[in-house]
Formats: sequence, C-alpha cells, structure tokens
Amino acid sequence: MTRWDPRAVIAAKRDGGTLAPEQIERFVLAYARGELGDGPAAAFLMAALLNGLDDGETLAMTEAMIASGETVAFGDLGRPSVDKHSTGGVADGVTLVFAPLTAALGLAVAKLSGRGLGHTGGTLDKLEAIPGFRTDLSPAEIAQQVRAVGCAVAAQSPALVPADGALYALRDATATVESIPLIAASVMSKKLAVATDLILLDVKAGSGAFMRTPDEARSLASACLALARGAERPAAAAVTDMSQPLGDAVGNALDIAETVAILRGEQRGRLRELAVWFTARAVERLEGGSFEDALARAGAALDDGSALDRFRRMVQAQGGDPRVVDDPVGVLPRAPVVVPLLADRAGIVSAVATDRIGVASGALGAGRLRKGDPIDPAVGIVMRPKIGDRVEVGETLGEVHARTDEDADEAIIDALAALMLVEHEVEPPPLVHDWLPG
Repeated sequence: MTRWDPRAVIAAKRDGGTLAPEQIERFVLAYARGELGDGPAAAFLMAALLNGLDDGETLAMTEAMIASGETVAFGDLGRPSVDKHSTGGVADGVTLVFAPLTAALGLAVAKLSGRGLGHTGGTLDKLEAIPGFRTDLSPAEIAQQVRAVGCAVAAQSPALVPADGALYALRDATATVESIPLIAASVMSKKLAVATDLILLDVKAGSGAFMRTPDEARSLASACLALARGAERPAAAAVTDMSQPLGDAVGNALDIAETVAILRGEQRGRLRELAVWFTARAVERLEGGSFEDALARAGAALDDGSALDRFRRMVQAQGGDPRVVDDPVGVLPRAPVVVPLLADRAGIVSAVATDRIGVASGALGAGRLRKGDPIDPAVGIVMRPKIGDRVEVGETLGEVHARTDEDADEAIIDALAALMLVEHEVEPPPLVHDWLPG
C-alpha cells in the first residue's frame, strides 16, 4: 500500500493546481484527528490563500469539515424551520429579535450561535447576561423546546464540525483568515451540519464588519450560496450595512435591554427594521405569500406583544429569569459607573468608525480578544446617533457603563473619536445593499 504523503497536496496547491475532493478530505480529516501537525496544515492554508480554491475544492473542504464531527437533525418540528447566520458586527442583535418574532409567525427557529470575538458581539454572551439562562442544550432539548415554544438559541457542540474550530484557530495564528473560500467553508460547514428547511445568511459590510465593502460581502455571500447549492440545501443571503452600529447598545446586558424594548414595541430604528426584514424573508420563502404581507405581519407581532411572549417563554424554557421582559433594569446585571456620553463637537454624522466603538466596549470588559476569555455582562456603550443625524455640543448621545471612572473616561474618548462630523447633509446608507435569493 502506498504511503500517503501530505506534502503532495501542499505542493499541488502551492503550484496552482486543482485538488481532487478525496485529497482535500484526507488532508482535513488527518489534521482534525491530530495525525497531521500545524506546520503542514499552515502551509496548505497559506497556499489556499495565495492561489485560491475553486467551487469544487471549497465544497470538498466544507464536506470534510462536516464529516469531522457530528451532524444535528431535529426531526419533525411540526412547522418549517429556519436558521439565520450573521457574519458579525457591532450592536447586531437581529437574532435576539428574529428568533421569537419568527416563532410568533409560525415558523421554527433552531439556532446554534456563537460567542463574540474581537470587536463583534456574540449572541450567546448576550443571552447569558440574563440570570440563569442556559445555552448548553442537547439536540433533543432543542427539538423539544422548539416544538413547545417555537424557538431555541443554544451553543454549538464541541463535537460539531471540530475541524473548523481547529483550522480557524490556525488561520488566526497564521494570518490566513482573509480568504473568501476559507471563510465560506467555515461558515457553511456549521450551517450545513444542522438540518433546517432554510438557511438565511446576513453578510455584513462596512467599518464594523469583517468584509469592509458591499462587493467583498457579495463575493462571500455568493460563495456561501454556491456551497448550499452543492449540498442541495435551500439558502438565501442578504448583504447588509455595518458602516455604523446596527442598534444603539454595544454590550451584553445592554443588548438584552434593547431587545426587550424592541419586542415591547417601544423602540424603532434600524435594528428592528432589519429583524422584521429577515423574518419576512423567512416567511415568504417557507410559507409563500407576498413579502409585503409578511412585513406587515412581522411588524404587527412586535406591536401586539406576541413576539415578546415568545421571548419570555424561550427565556423561561432555558432557565433564565422571565421577569427580564417586564423589568430588564432590575433583572440584568448593572455596571457601578454610568456616565453620559456628551457630544464634544457639533455637526452631522457622516461616518462612524464602528469597529472602534466595538473595541472600546470590549476594553471595558464586554468583549474578548481570544476564545475563552471572560467577559463582563454589565459593561458597554450606548451610542444613539446614526449617519445623517445632527448633534449639538453638550447633547447626550448615550452612556458608558463601566467598572471604574478611569475606564469610563477612556471609553468616552474612543467613542467620541469614532464619530465623523460634517456641516452638510448626509444621506444615510441603505440597510440592505443586496438580496441574493439563492
């Protein structure tokens, strides 16, 4: 029997060759099982970054990562199911609103989410700011809860796509993150490992996203959809704006309080609008009917309290304190120092260094630099002005929630510096740059 030599795979990709699916599968699984060291894997990733992967190679890599671990099927949930994924951003609480809202309209949301890293927030971190909230649900527990409540948001099992976790850590350490095929394979391996009737992708573009331009985000969305087609799974994608914080709250308990305000019909704005938009797209695809009718139904479910009731039931089912929907300030952890964020200049907001606001919130303790770092659920920044709004000197733009006065002072400097002001009128960016129906 001929001895397998991984160097042949590395050399072929280094020289611009096209790899067979079985070559990629053997390489990826060998690394996932610990049969191959970081050195050869890093060399392969760099070759893939420099020379690219075609659609067939990217699909083979995605399928190999799925094969490295378990897959999840929830069985008959009694209603069509949808999984929504965001590529990450600042004040991106869409999933927190989308899950109960979509459930209120009769669909099932079985969502495996992640934690925040860098300047982007994580859905699990936000939900765990609710006292007692459990995210470590088994597939059977998720299915049971979805049948009873309509939605569940839980943590990804370590046994799900372990090759992706190992390769992502190596990509981060070897400066090979910025490859659209590798990003697409990472995203879609986790989505395709979970059986749902529809995958909705929210690919962010802007200063708070990993993809800085709509064109870059469109390329990633197209690559993800190609993988879904290759796996014969229904999927659709939107390229959405992250040139400014989507909501106002950048912090975990603060995000939950904002979510409750939206679910109670008390807060309008871009975060509510995008959650309604994605819910309507899911309803349109899985139930039929017009997109406009689905938009109206989703808005009504926020205003009549039915989405709020689903959120309460989801929180209670996952061990959290359901009183959070009635008294978020009393239930959620609070920072000891709350300082108003006062405008130091006047003008119209023309641009926002959104990542800088995310980093400033993380420096307060709301985020993490490495997986596994602890976070402080109480701290963060509230920043209300959006592009096109006028601010005046001394106007209260939000608040900084911190552990110490010194931390608050530093966050104020960074948050204010993130706002670019001009004297002329500015057209706000579109919320949705593009819709790719799959």
